[in-house]
Amino acid sequence: MKTGFVALVGRPNAGKSTLLNQILDRKIAIVSDKAQTTRHRITGILTNETGQIVFIDTPGIHKPRHRLGEKMVNIAQNSIYDADAIYYLVDVTHDFGPGEQYILDQLAKVDTPVFLILNKIDRVKPEQVLQTIQEWQDRGDFTEVFPLSARRGDNVEELVAKTFSYLEEGPQFYPADSVTDQPEEIVIAEIIREKILELTRDEVPHSIAVVVEQMKMQSDGKVYVGATIYVERDSQKGIIIGRGGQMLKLIGRHARRDIEYLISNKVYLELWVKVNADWRNKENVMTFLGLDMDDDDEF
Repeated sequence: MKTGFVALVGRPNAGKSTLLNQILDRKIAIVSDKAQTTRHRITGILTNETGQIVFIDTPGIHKPRHRLGEKMVNIAQNSIYDADAIYYLVDVTHDFGPGEQYILDQLAKVDTPVFLILNKIDRVKPEQVLQTIQEWQDRGDFTEVFPLSARRGDNVEELVAKTFSYLEEGPQFYPADSVTDQPEEIVIAEIIREKILELTRDEVPHSIAVVVEQMKMQSDGKVYVGATIYVERDSQKGIIIGRGGQMLKLIGRHARRDIEYLISNKVYLELWVKVNADWRNKENVMTFLGLDMDDDDEF
């Protein structure tokens, strides 16, 4: 069988997590219209009759403003050098800028096949897609160019099939029924964080983290999940809890629905909110929150 690792890289909000979820037909990476949503290196595993691809969804490459941001960018940059193939996602609704040029400069240093993926073509006119393809082909030497819509799934099957043609025969890395190597607690924590980003919008920025403290089967057959939401300021805590606790209840209700689909079981979800000032610049706090990402981690 053909096997290999494929890294998904690009600017924040280019659609990397959306594409990964679409390929796997399963939600393992959270999606938000806010930049810098992905913090962990998320592994997605696709196995079919041709072979197995291990996809690595990386944080968006951006100018970091705190220690957490630095770690996120390092993860994405290191992934470029470790993969057997690279998906470079570009949002066609955004203009070309210095951030894209920086990524192009990094990709020019590797011999790995680079697939240029022009995402969100469903949001522009067909003639604009053709023009964008030509402009990007003039900017770099790409192995393949794929215009697609990760949200709708347009051209995604063709992308996967073409990717296999560039991989070599090798051993299977994970069992055939695996879709991710992330512990359930991590995926559940990310689902809760996604709902916070969705429901609070710009009122609560990326200064939140979620930790699943406990998971256990109850006597009534439900899975108990207890999780803590960490914020940096008291004002953010008030926003997440809401008047009379209504916002926290809404977050829990939306998150529980996705968690139940993930684990195929009824869930009793209990949430708490705690303040830890400036945690994104504290190494010991990031370690406790499961965000102690080693800059030199390899696949």
